Amino acid sequence: MISTEALQTFLATTDDAGKRLDHFLVANLPDISRSRVQQLIGEEKVSVNGKSEKASFKLRGTETIEILGVVELPPLRAIPEDIPLDIVYEDDDFAVVNKSAGMMVHAGAGATNDARNMGTLVNALLHHFNSLSSVGGEMRPGIVHRLDKGTSGLLVVAKNDIAHRKLGDQFANREIKKTYIALVHGWLKEPKGTIKNIIGRDAIRRTRMTTRRAEGREAITDYRVTKKFDTPWGKFSLVELKIHTGRTHQIRVHMSSLGHPVVGDTLYGAPRQIRIQSITPIKKRSEIAANAALAISLDRNFLHAAALELTHPSSREVMKFSRPLPEELTGFLAQLERGRLEAAAQHNQ
Repeated sequence: MISTEALQTFLATTDDAGKRLDHFLVANLPDISRSRVQQLIGEEKVSVNGKSEKASFKLRGTETIEILGVVELPPLRAIPEDIPLDIVYEDDDFAVVNKSAGMMVHAGAGATNDARNMGTLVNALLHHFNSLSSVGGEMRPGIVHRLDKGTSGLLVVAKNDIAHRKLGDQFANREIKKTYIALVHGWLKEPKGTIKNIIGRDAIRRTRMTTRRAEGREAITDYRVTKKFDTPWGKFSLVELKIHTGRTHQIRVHMSSLGHPVVGDTLYGAPRQIRIQSITPIKKRSEIAANAALAISLDRNFLHAAALELTHPSSREVMKFSRPLPEELTGFLAQLERGRLEAAAQHNQ
């Protein structure tokens, strides 16, 4: 019997009958991740009718579930690592780096001093720069804003606390201009427009954000289609985007909400493999045509933070930075273009 006084209490109803205990708690604790819920259960800080149960325990719908404590985590610090960085600009106040896709900006709250806390941008920054701001704490030194793991491009890093606060104010006041390039599935109805709606965390899948909940924060994205592709794998749009807010997964959620997910973004509806949709029979199949008959895929999101404009925190000079699409993205576009040209040639035969 667990006798610890409860911090939170929930009553399961008949609608909850058959649900796993951990699934029930994830749905009822929107600010706690599933892994954290499972840690709570594993540390016997959850009781069901006064007893500890496993995460897989099936509810009958009549139970009293109590949270008896919080997850105890060891202190965690970022670790300097000798990781190559593409440093676009650097002075005594701040730096601009071109982050590669696949690199996390910093370790998550549940990380430990093992492989999950290795290979982050913060670790690379600690190795390359003599000092970084402390405003973000020991896990996020210098980090003024973030990019998703699967997104590449420009990111601002503060080297002292004064610069960090000034840059942070520019982000908060929407004074910093950020431009992204994305490839999305399908052709948008309008060549340009503004998406403005609420983004909040998905109540069921905690790793996702959504525009379908009333709770959340306003998010504003401008988009402009710069090129359309009609290929054997379907239609695609190359889009330039400017964001006026910095919500989690903002561009990815907004484009998915229009029915045009970012290529490679399986979390928000893009397919893992893009299969051939149509190909005209030909008498002699070239190498390009043979390739066009295959499924294609991209192991990252086709989303790149291409340009950045800010005011220098000390001199007040307006500064602009840019970086082109990385090779894996230009290569993917070239593959689409080859397929488009080959399909057009077949059609004209």
